[in-house]
Amino acid sequence: MTLSKRKFGRTGWNVSEVGFGAWAIGGAWGSVAEDDAKAALNAALDSGVTFIDTADVYGDGRSERIIRDVLRQRGGERPVVATKLGRRLDPHVTSGYASKRELAGFIDRSLSNLGVDVLDLVQLHCPPTEVYYRPEVFDAMDEFVAAGKVRFYGVSVEKVEEALKAIEYPNVVSVQIIYNMFRQRPAELFFRQAREKNVAVIARVPLASGMLTGKMSADSVFASDDHRAFNRHGEAFDVGETFSGVPYDVALKAVDELRGLVPVDASMAQLALRWILMEDAVSVVIPGSKNAVQAASNACAASLAPLSDEVMQSVREIYRRHIAPHVHQRW
Repeated sequence: MTLSKRKFGRTGWNVSEVGFGAWAIGGAWGSVAEDDAKAALNAALDSGVTFIDTADVYGDGRSERIIRDVLRQRGGERPVVATKLGRRLDPHVTSGYASKRELAGFIDRSLSNLGVDVLDLVQLHCPPTEVYYRPEVFDAMDEFVAAGKVRFYGVSVEKVEEALKAIEYPNVVSVQIIYNMFRQRPAELFFRQAREKNVAVIARVPLASGMLTGKMSADSVFASDDHRAFNRHGEAFDVGETFSGVPYDVALKAVDELRGLVPVDASMAQLALRWILMEDAVSVVIPGSKNAVQAASNACAASLAPLSDEVMQSVREIYRRHIAPHVHQRW
């Protein structure tokens, strides 16, 4: 299978428009056996995925090491592998990002975990907002590129404000941001600015932590080590990462209305991914998968026909009525 490709900003890369988000195969999504994790990644790659997104904290390096093992076993042309740094800081504060020694340690650890001599793309991992106003952090990243440890760097942000500030730095090549049917604000201003500056956009949390699969109900139960249980109210990290910050009962009502928009022979998850891909500012969308079936199904979303104006308008209206009051101005 060959997936359509999109230009990844000014890196010179063309990547599959559906990528693979590797948080779930690392941790914080309940138990995922290593065999299942590897099968999910292999299925994504077999489906034509050429972009993988991970982080050093996903399973304390487990995600990176699984990616290393799978890519070594497969051989051949490597996909682009993006990782992230910073969330290992304890406490997770601005001063840690301003320490070149700390950053260098994270980079060296990811180089080892991924088994490579140079990292394709390193992203600051949702740092405190103040970091975006500290030029020395970005100067340090420039030095890592000059030293040959990193090809390119970008940022992963919580807020539109952070995204807009980050792309003022000339060597930030990509921004990873939550964009989905429940988080539509990035399309208002940020996407236009990203297009103008030729900055790649990585759309994360595309299925709102699984809510946009349509498979959840008021009775759904999550394992204690699943962030959908332990971070429901932002206890561990930004609540926007869990169900996109939408109250669970509100999200279920919106999903019920979205069901009527799902095309024949498609799943709601595929509709949600195709909706994101209707935005040309998005370079790649990175759904996660816990098994091979999910990974292959996600990749197939790219082959859905473009959504009609009527469907796009219906999604906007459902967002306006149900979701926007809870999230729009917060992130």
